Amino acid sequence: TVQLGGYGERRVSQLSGGQKQRVALARAIVFSPRILLMDEPLSALDKNLREHMQIELRHLHEKLGMTTVYVTHDQREALTMSDRIAVINHGRLMQLDTPRTIYERPANRFIAEFIGESTFLQVDRDGDRVSFSGSELKTGALPAQGKLSLVIRPERLSVLDGPVPEDTNVFSGTIREMVYQGDTVLAYVTLADGTDLTVRAGTRSGEPIEKASVGDKVELGLKSADAVLIPREEG
Repeated sequence: TVQLGGYGERRVSQLSGGQKQRVALARAIVFSPRILLMDEPLSALDKNLREHMQIELRHLHEKLGMTTVYVTHDQREALTMSDRIAVINHGRLMQLDTPRTIYERPANRFIAEFIGESTFLQVDRDGDRVSFSGSELKTGALPAQGKLSLVIRPERLSVLDGPVPEDTNVFSGTIREMVYQGDTVLAYVTLADGTDLTVRAGTRSGEPIEKASVGDKVELGLKSADAVLIPREEG
């Protein structure tokens, strides 16, 4: 089951980190428990092995069909492995939902900050209309009442180069820093009111970010479907 056929005669010191994890897993599942608890089992592994073992554990879970409670402080690991995620803060359950809902529709600021990268803009509310710096925003559904913040994920922003689609919000600013990270470029953009936005763009040939450099003025687009509003937390 854990793909260790032929390793039975090896000593513990002759096993790799991933193989040791599989032995521990075999010991846990050999009696077919109804519930399997894993408490940060991959935290000691290097990045590549950890990511490989995440997929292995998902496949094993699907094969065995047992409920698995998996504790982790690695947000990407939680998104990768879960059918449902429970976000707990100081002993309180903040949100319980699917990985996609947790990421794309966080219930509050803590979850939006804890799962993924986020920038928060304070927006003005007038009934069912929301605006930022005097410009009305195109958004999805609004929380029932109260002051609001706009959650912006860096990868949901795009550098505009050409006509602006109807369903797109536009933010104008100046690039103050750019960081090349291989598959993406991270650009820090300061808006006219001094607010900073972070945009993460791909490095494929032809991407608008290729033409940009520090000091350039740019327009960033955010589709209405990606404009997530949450209750504003004061203080």
